[in-house]
Formats: sequence, structure tokens, C-alpha cells
Amino acid sequence: MLDIKLKIKGMTCTSCANSIEKALSKKKGVSDVKLNFASERANIVYDPDKIDLEMIIDTVEKTGYNVSITDKKFDIIDMDCASCANTIESVLKRDERILEVEVNFAAETAKVTFPENTIKEKEIIQLIEKAGYRAKRKGEGKRENKTEVDRELEKMKKLIIAAWIGVLAMIPIGLQTDFAFITGDILPISDFTGMVILAALSTPISFIIGWPTVHSKTVKSLKSGNINMETLISLGVVSAWVAGILSFFLDLPGFFMVSSMILSFHLLGQYLETRAKGRASKAIQKLLELEADTAVIINEEGEEEEIPLEEVEVGDIMIVRPGEKIPTDGVVIEGESSVDESMATGESVPVEKIKGDQVIGSTINQDGILNIEAKSVGEDTFLSRVVEMVQEAQVTKLPIQKLADFVTARFVPTIILLSILTFIGWNLFPQFFLPILQWAESFLPWINTEVELIGLSIFAAVAVLVISCPCALGLATPTSVMVGTGKGAENGILFRKGDALQIIQDLDTVVFDKTGTLTKGNPELTDVWPDESDGIISMAASVENASEHPLARAIVKGAKERNVEIKKVEKFENNRGMGVKGIVQGRKVIVGNDKLLDKNEVDIPEEMMKKRDAYQENGKTAFFVCIDGDVEGIIAVADELKEGSEQAVRSFKEMGLKTVMLTGDNERVGRSIASRVGIDEIEADVLPDRKAEKIKELQQNNSRNKVAMIGDGINDAPALTQADVGIAIGTGTDIAIESADVTLVRGDLEAAIQAFKISESTMKNIKQNLVWAFGYNTAAIPAAALGLLHPVIAAGAMAMSSIAVVGNALRLKKIKM
Repeated sequence: MLDIKLKIKGMTCTSCANSIEKALSKKKGVSDVKLNFASERANIVYDPDKIDLEMIIDTVEKTGYNVSITDKKFDIIDMDCASCANTIESVLKRDERILEVEVNFAAETAKVTFPENTIKEKEIIQLIEKAGYRAKRKGEGKRENKTEVDRELEKMKKLIIAAWIGVLAMIPIGLQTDFAFITGDILPISDFTGMVILAALSTPISFIIGWPTVHSKTVKSLKSGNINMETLISLGVVSAWVAGILSFFLDLPGFFMVSSMILSFHLLGQYLETRAKGRASKAIQKLLELEADTAVIINEEGEEEEIPLEEVEVGDIMIVRPGEKIPTDGVVIEGESSVDESMATGESVPVEKIKGDQVIGSTINQDGILNIEAKSVGEDTFLSRVVEMVQEAQVTKLPIQKLADFVTARFVPTIILLSILTFIGWNLFPQFFLPILQWAESFLPWINTEVELIGLSIFAAVAVLVISCPCALGLATPTSVMVGTGKGAENGILFRKGDALQIIQDLDTVVFDKTGTLTKGNPELTDVWPDESDGIISMAASVENASEHPLARAIVKGAKERNVEIKKVEKFENNRGMGVKGIVQGRKVIVGNDKLLDKNEVDIPEEMMKKRDAYQENGKTAFFVCIDGDVEGIIAVADELKEGSEQAVRSFKEMGLKTVMLTGDNERVGRSIASRVGIDEIEADVLPDRKAEKIKELQQNNSRNKVAMIGDGINDAPALTQADVGIAIGTGTDIAIESADVTLVRGDLEAAIQAFKISESTMKNIKQNLVWAFGYNTAAIPAAALGLLHPVIAAGAMAMSSIAVVGNALRLKKIKM
């Protein structure tokens, strides 16, 4: 029986607790349930053989409440292949308290999901350590961790050098003892003496160097009930070394050099692969290195003081001189300058900053002194959120990775079985294998058919063990995702969910919000009818002054520019998607569309309707101004198209995507904008809360049922969430990062095109890697089983195969944006 404590959200009284208790108590396997609605805690005793934790959580949720779920991220040290990741996942998933585990071999991270308060981080780390690996909380001792990785690489480098010195010393002796049929006698020593020297050189390489790098990990994994890539290498090394010992007593070829070279090639491949993976994750490291170390602030005495960055607090006034990094996110309170924001947006052109403008931490001040009030520090800064989001994307497993994961999870035991069958097959059916060797002997110089059958069978079995490479399969997807998302981050394209990279390739339709996406999002008051009537403007602006809507702000701004008085409003009422109304100096004022006037039973003169239609046909948003029940005038607001909107829409259409625009404006305004940019379809008069429903309709109607939504990330959050891929477009620190799968920092649609380009290149790269990895193993394993590959050649091919995958992924860095 297990006793588990869950935090349940949404309980407001004892009856809530009673309903949950009743539902859980009915479940077979649950023996005791105690709930406390005040502390939101549930103590549940259950039999895991009859009911699992997911079923318990599902039962709670079906009663209308939610179990608090959390996830924690860990840095994993000592993973050498994709099988290691599978081993860790397997060990963690055995714990009943853990719901979901994602281990990314390429990023060397683990994401563990579990109900809050059921398991401690320390316990998760202990589980990982029992599996034979080391772990730390994500980001813990960030700088020290990097140093530790460097130390590990340096230590590995020394072991590799020692191993290869031994191997190089063995080569001339090995050529004489094992390849005399090719080279003849090249040393003045007997074969027996040569074998003794080879044994003396091979033993320390195979075991003294092999223990900390391979064999110890094999022992730990076997103790935890798992086998991995290390197991294959250990079996290959030990079996070759044992065969070498047996060659002193039986008529066998010397296997000592094979044993040493298998290990040496594995270590070299592991070292180069680790270095290559480091290059794949450089984008994150570069972002982290961009942080300033210190900040100059105005202290309590009013004097300038330089302090460490981590001591900066919200509200501190920072002094940033030309050429210096802006320490953290903030607002300019004094000074003017241009700021290089290329680290955030990918744009090399500096951005002018004046009083009231937001600035991003780690960007570089160019030519003026700025006084900046700190608004975000530590983990809340734009840079920290970007790093967290990119890391999150890199941990995500793409749908295309499922096949590779399925294969790698079963790869090692399958290879061990194949190796055993190869050994047995050679000894039972030599008449099948020997003719193949005799045919290949003429063009493969390492084949010697004069070797005894037992020697040939050992050669083939060992070659099968060491040529198989699950690492190439395991690395195929995550390394490409790491490089692709890193390339995006460098160009202001932030993939919050890595699977968006794949889904983008399956899209059928792309939907645009109008304001702030296709247009600049800075509307201006353009027309007033009757012409420039200050009374109309004053009344309209007075009511709109209480609204936060962009169009309302445009009307207020226009009134201020015309020096029109803005009066106090009472009984203000906002009617979403229709307009506003209120009392100004005792007069009832309504500013809105015909729906709002109909709702308030106000008749609109035909002349006014025609005037309104004329404004709308020119792409302007027009509002009636009604005072005390009579329509007194019309005000019109227009928003300019963003540069590049037409080209972006054209590019999407060239990709074969249908383009749709959603707007809260009426159909005339919508069609005017749509015709100018080339949009295929428009959905007008769509209220903000209806946009998600429209996305759902499109998903049900189109051929592939995949829809992308591009919006400002703030007002369009529900639609962005409903879309298969939500793309938030904006600028600066106010971007709603959490609302979308992809965030475009630059705030233009060209970045959206680039996001599609990165997706296309990344998926193409992943497919190339998977084809290579599957193709390599499919061709190499049968060749090894037939005896066509010497174990030393097999070990070298295995080491190089995973490096080839990582190298191909690194080509994504060269995508032209």
C-alpha cells in the first residue's frame, strides 16, 4: 500500500471535500481518503497494483477539482548515449509518484512532472544517481557546472591520449601477430613474445582506463536493471580481451589489440561528440554570457555606486553610459540615446530611446547617458525568460522522435541477442558464412579465411556488438532542435515549444489578427464629421478617456493634439466590440458602432450611414457620436499597414498556405485592409472572445486541420492557444511569451517568414539525420554479422556515426536569414 499526499485546488467548503472523498472511496484499490479543504490537502492510501496515481488524479478532476501538478528540471551528467536517456526515463517512471519524464540526451537535461509535494527534488536526484548518473537542479551552480564539464572533458582527454599511446605501441606488434598474412614478419620477435607484450599493453587500457569511462557505468546500469550503450562496449572489450587470453591456449587470432582499439575508438567518439554537442548548445551559452556583471546605481545618499548585478532591485535608478550594457530591464527616466538591441531582436540597426521608453537588459547603450529605473530583475528579466523558454523548447520531444525513441529503447537488448545469434550461427552454419568471406577476401584485406571457425565467429559477434549505434538515432532529433531553436533565438524568434518546429510544416492555414499584426497598432484620429467639430471631439474623447482600448487612446491623443478640452466622465460603461458610453456634464454620450446605437434604441440618419460607409471603404474605423439620444457626428480612426505586410502575406501564399484575417472591425474596413495586402479570406466583426471559436471552425473545415494564428500575444491569447501553432508578435519586454508557441521579438511579419524557414530547415535536417542513423545501422549490423567488418573498423565506424549526426545538425547554424 502507498500513502500519498495531494494538493487539490478549487475546494471551498467541506461539501467539496466530501464529494472528492466519496468519488475516491468508490475506486477499487483506494483504502483510505482524508481531505482538509482549508489546507487543500488530501491523504490517500491505495494499492498501486489495483489503481495508479494517474487514475486517482483523473477521478479528482472528474469531480470538478484540480490536482496541483508541477515539473522540475535537472542537469544530467555522465550520459553517453540515447540509451542512457532511456535508462533514466525508465528508472524515474518506475516511481509511482512521478507522472511524466522527458530526458534529452543532446541537451543533457531531464524534465520530471509530478503532483506537488509528493516527491522532493533530492529524492529525484537520488533515483537518477542509483541509475548510475549524476544530476543537479537545473541551473544550480551554473558557472561551477560549466567548469565541472570542462574538467570532465580534460580528464577524458588525458585518458584518450594514454589509451591511444598504448594502441600505437601495439600496432606494429599486432600487424605481425594478427596480420602477418598481409605484412609478413616486421619485428624480430616471436609470435608468443608479441602476444605477451600485447596482453601487457591491452590490459591496463581495457580495464584501468576502461573502468571509470565504461565498465563502472555498465555495472551501475545492470544493478538498476537496465542495459545501455556502455553495456555493448563493455561486452565487446571484455569478450575480445578474454578471447585474447584464450589465444594462448587455443588456435585463435590475438584479440588484445581489438579490445584496446574498441575502447579507444569509443572514448574518442564520445569526446568528439561531447564537444560537438557543446557547440550545438552555444546559443544558450552566448545569451547567458551577455549579462552584465555589475550595475552603477544611485544609492540612498544620491551618489553613484557600482554593485553586483544580483544586488540590483526593482526601483533602483541605474546610470548607463555610452558603450555599456544595460544591466536589467527597465524604463528610461532621463536621457536620450540609441540602443543596440540585436541580441534580442536580431536587428543590427540601433533603436532610439527617450524618456518613458522600455529597455531590455543586456542590450548595449550607444551614444548617450541614460538614467533607467529597474523594472525586472533576476529570473523575471526578458533575457532570463528567453533562456528558460529556449531551454524548454530544446527539452521537448517532437512527434517525429517517437519512432527513434521506440527503437533505441529496445536497441541494446536486441543487439546483444543478435551478437549471441551471430556466434551460434557461425558455428552451426559455417557453410553459409564461409563462401561469403571467401568472396570478399579478394577486396577486403583484413579478412583471413585461414583463421579457425571459432575465431571468425568471435570476430563477427564482437563486431556486431561494437558497430551498433543507438547514439546516432538518439541524437538525430534533439541536436537539430537545439541548433534550430538556438538559431531562432539569435534572430529574435523564440520557440517556446519545440514541437512547433514540426507542426509548422503541416500547416494548411495561417490566420492574422489585424491590429498590431498587419497594421502598426498605433491608430490615429483622422476624420471628424461635421468637419473638425471641437464639440464632437470633446464629448467623444471625454468618454473614451476612461477606456484602455487602442482606438480609444487614439481618439484621446487626437483631442489633445487639437487642444480640445477633455472633461470628466461619470457612469462609464464599456461594451466590448461595440463602443463606450457615459455621462459628461450631465449629458448622455455614446461613442460606438451601429450595434451599440441599436442596443440603446437610437435611430441613425441615412446621411450618417452613407458617411460612415465611405470612411470604412477607405480602411478607416468609424464611430457614431450620439449625445442625448441624437447622432451628432462621426469620428474616424485609421491604422497604417506595417512595412513588409504585403510581402509577408505573399510569401505565405507562395508556401501554399491559405491566409485569413480576423478583425473586430466591420467587413468594409476588413476588406479594404485585406485587399491591400492580398489576404484570401476575412472574418469581420469578431469579438475578442470569439476569435478562438473562429480558429476552431477553421481547424474543422480545412484539409489538414492545422492552423497557425499570428497575433499580438496579449488580446489574442485564447486564439493563440487554440491554434495548432500560436505566434505572438510584438516588441520589447511586454511580449506575452507564455501565450504562444512561437514569439517574434522584432514585431514584424518578416520574422514569421524566418520562423517558417527555420522550421523547414530543421525538419529537413532531422529527416536527413534519421535516414542516416537508420541506414547506417541497417547496413552495418548485417555486414558485421557476416564477418565482413573487422571489430576495430566496426568500433571506428560506430564512433564516427554519431559525430556525423551532430555535425549535420550544426549545419543549421548556417541558415541564411
